[in-house]
Amino acid sequence: MKSIATQQGEVIIVEKERPVIKPHYVLVQTHYSMVSPGTEITAIRRQSEQPHPLGYSASGQVIDVGDEVPALQVGHTVACYGAPYVNHSEYLLVPKHLVVPVPEHVAMRSAASAGLGAIAIHALRQSGLMFGECAVIVGLGMIGQLVARIAHAAAIKVVAIDLLASRRKLLQDIEGITICSHIDEVSSAVMEATGGIGADAVFHCAAGRQKDLFDTSFDWLRDRGTIIIVGDMAPEFTRAKMFGKEARVLISRAGGPGRYDRQYEQDCMDYPIGYVRWTEGRNIGEYVRLLSEKLISVESLLTKQVPLSRAHELYADYAHEPQNILGGLIAYDA
Repeated sequence: MKSIATQQGEVIIVEKERPVIKPHYVLVQTHYSMVSPGTEITAIRRQSEQPHPLGYSASGQVIDVGDEVPALQVGHTVACYGAPYVNHSEYLLVPKHLVVPVPEHVAMRSAASAGLGAIAIHALRQSGLMFGECAVIVGLGMIGQLVARIAHAAAIKVVAIDLLASRRKLLQDIEGITICSHIDEVSSAVMEATGGIGADAVFHCAAGRQKDLFDTSFDWLRDRGTIIIVGDMAPEFTRAKMFGKEARVLISRAGGPGRYDRQYEQDCMDYPIGYVRWTEGRNIGEYVRLLSEKLISVESLLTKQVPLSRAHELYADYAHEPQNILGGLIAYDA
């Protein structure tokens, strides 16, 4: 089978053995996979000597099911998430906790974003936001767009900021989200939305070293508010800013509890729901439910689709013209 990898800073297509089914796993024929530019462009820039697979979010059709997987059958449409099991490959062997069924009326293109959706959901859970509270979303790339949409669907007041007009425009049709075009507009927007209290949480969904922006975001918070780092951002800030609000600064790690835990992922040992309500697998399922019930829509975010043979074009766009691409999909001849 064909798979996309990076080697010495280049994007290449490699031939690999098709996976063989085993207990607790599902074999998926991939229809679509989505590029996560922050993670994948970083991997490309590392210039690894050996081929390193790219990708972690996909959708497709089940073609084989191992023992001890009662919830799925051959022919089911599914969404799946999590490297190294999920990547840009024609076939994927996925642990049962990292794959969820997708209803027929949900487009497989949209379902391919499930991994990024789980990341957005976990970031919101990390914040502890509740109904009626206020979130500021800084950076409206794919993750920022999803955080804004999911927060709005949960009846959270949303103030969103991005310097690119094209990204702000994608939120304009969602009634109730306040969109800012410049950092100077955020404070007044937050004060208006909260009656002068301040935001309960600020989500940094952009990348890079932006100390001044990070410091400014403390000014938007209420007393004892929370800042969540979602993007690949260096957390540099002035201590006095944090001290003044007694704020929390948290980093959201991927799609939820279970991520990077070998026993949960590889060995398929679930966490008891009474102790861990929302694992990464349950977050994937919840994201698909949001799509299924039309509580969020992502089709407008899918701005470019290429076949597997032209995948390098997506990475070139993300590296050199990021303002012209948001959600990049790879399509497979399934």
